[in-house]
Amino acid sequence: MNIDSLTGDMSTQSANSNSSTTVAATEQAANQALNLIESEGLEPDTAGLRLFVQQGGCAGLSYGMRFDHEPEPDDAVVEQYGLRIFIDPASQDYIGGSQLQYEGGLQGAGFHVENPNVVSECGCGESFRTW
Repeated sequence: MNIDSLTGDMSTQSANSNSSTTVAATEQAANQALNLIESEGLEPDTAGLRLFVQQGGCAGLSYGMRFDHEPEPDDAVVEQYGLRIFIDPASQDYIGGSQLQYEGGLQGAGFHVENPNVVSECGCGESFRTW
C-alpha cells in the first residue's frame, strides 16, 4: 500500500526483539516519517506514527497511518531510528512482524507495509487478508 501523505492517538517493545507483535521500519522510512512529523509541528520525542489495520477494501482489511501527539495507554510503542511507531492492541495480531518501508520514485512516492502475515491481497494491492 502506498500512502502519498500522512495526517495528524503503553508498553514499550524493543524493535530488536523476536516478538510477533514487533513492527520495524527501514531507516529511509523512519527518516521520511520524522521529517513529516517535524513539518507538522509535532515533537518527535513524544509524537509518533500510528500504524493500524481497519476493515475495508475488497480483501477485507486495509492499513491506516496517521501522526499522533502521543501513544494511548494500551498501545505497543516501537522505536526505530528515532521514529516512534504506535500500534493499538487490535492491530497487533494483523501486523506483527511487519516492516514499514518508504519507496520513492516517479510513479509516486509513499509508505509501504511489508507484512508476512498476509495470505492474499486484492488486485490493486490496497487491501489484504491474513487468514
